[in-house]
Amino acid sequence: MNQPLHDPFLRLLDRYQRDFPLLSSPFTLLAAECGLPEPVLLLRLRQSLRDGLLSRVGAVFAPNTVGASTLAALAVPPARLDEVAAQVSSLPQVNHNYARDHHYNLWFVLTAPDRAGIDAALARIAELTGLTPLDLPLEREYHIDLGFALGAQGPTRRVTVSPPPPVLDDADRRLIAALGEGLPLLPCPFLPLAAASGLSEQEVRERLQCWVASGVIRRFGFVLRHHELGFRANAMCVWQVPARERDAIAASLAADPAVTLCYARPPRGTHWPYNLFCMIHARDAASARRELARIAANHDLQQLPHAMLLSTRRYTQRGARYQQETT
Repeated sequence: MNQPLHDPFLRLLDRYQRDFPLLSSPFTLLAAECGLPEPVLLLRLRQSLRDGLLSRVGAVFAPNTVGASTLAALAVPPARLDEVAAQVSSLPQVNHNYARDHHYNLWFVLTAPDRAGIDAALARIAELTGLTPLDLPLEREYHIDLGFALGAQGPTRRVTVSPPPPVLDDADRRLIAALGEGLPLLPCPFLPLAAASGLSEQEVRERLQCWVASGVIRRFGFVLRHHELGFRANAMCVWQVPARERDAIAASLAADPAVTLCYARPPRGTHWPYNLFCMIHARDAASARRELARIAANHDLQQLPHAMLLSTRRYTQRGARYQQETT
């Protein structure tokens, strides 16, 4: 069990990874809660951004609700890996980009307003790199609610729900675009979002609250980077599961406390036969391997074809940008 945190600032980051107060002056409330003057709290948050601990303050949208997304990979000649990773990361559609120890050694997530935007980005990557991306769109999510508890008051595990996509108007889309970089670290942070979206400040907060309540926003709050928290090994674990057994196995995996993400994606022939994915975040590679062995034993997965893809380098980790021009 996680121990209580003694630093009030870290307790605040822990507590508000979700359920961030959607008030006109939220940092006034948070400053009072952790016993810091508001200007000092804002300074510490800005320093956390510069240090990389804090990725942003903002929304994590449920997959495929306000846009389209996919997980993709490339098999890159090792001598070209950094070059190709830079080309991939240069596209605004790419928000996560990692090297992993596998034949498919570069893995990235793309988001766009629609599937046509994803297809255009994948075509652009093929054009830039001369390599064909492996395209693995989400088929079903079982647990996607990534948060890292720093202490005993950190985010509790919640059941993942998949809400229907909302009907978005132009103001909604402008608001989603403005949220891409996160909430400004200002005393009244929703005012810039109002100016960017053409809504009143109250309308911005009401729309965000509606999306949170419906599950379109999976969580709104401090988005922390796992590597800077000490979770230095992240492993993508994949299995080739019989289709008729997939949902039952996935439900069991999704409930395992070591599994931070669990979802189904389509197999792609003999070169990528896997259809069930989960993520493990651990302090080091040895711990990740031990967790995988335990998970496989506990969930009776030892005999199924599988692979473990440990990350070896993080090239890009930023918030998803659903509204952008296709490069």
